[in-house]
Amino acid sequence: MTEIQKIFASFMYWGEAFAAIISLVYYNRVKKQPWKYLAIYLILIFLCESAVKWGEKPLKIDRINFYNYFVIPLQFIFFYWLYAKESLKKVKLFYILTGIYILTYILRGLFFPEKKIIFSFNYNVGCLLLMGLVIMEFYKQVNSSEILNFSKNRMFYINLGITLFYIANQPFMTFNSLLWKYIDIWDIYFIYFQVSGAVMYILFASSFIWGKQSS
Repeated sequence: MTEIQKIFASFMYWGEAFAAIISLVYYNRVKKQPWKYLAIYLILIFLCESAVKWGEKPLKIDRINFYNYFVIPLQFIFFYWLYAKESLKKVKLFYILTGIYILTYILRGLFFPEKKIIFSFNYNVGCLLLMGLVIMEFYKQVNSSEILNFSKNRMFYINLGITLFYIANQPFMTFNSLLWKYIDIWDIYFIYFQVSGAVMYILFASSFIWGKQSS
């Protein structure tokens, strides 16, 4: 790890920590709403990252399997649920997207038997599906009568965070091995990856602080 990478390596982790703390603080206010699942999700993600960061060796965690078969699928499927079912009210779309995403694991096993920290095929398909939901959500917000009150809409913060991190970082995840040959470019994108991840989790936390209870 270069010195630059070491400096920025923990940015996203502390963003996750902040989001988890805010989730705990605001949990009682949303415990009777579907938003309680966002709070639970943020706490769970922080615990998962903490387990790897501090307990990978003592707990004998297989980082590759843990991320690719639990953490990453949890993230994508949760966001499919949040967008498709809860925000867009398209239950069938949630099941369709989840089914397609799960299918990528079968296809990857058959045609792309790679062994990376994050399976690029699954991640890219998952991101493309999520991108479609992001566009639909932006369209919904822009055409809403509440557009002038966007700062009170929890999905505004979530959608912005998803765009800055998942969508903007897709090229980095897709061409990671190629970019590694150009370490200066890789370092710049790695910094953006960490900073945008931290910003995303801060935006998630902001959705509890500034978002309306009913949004």
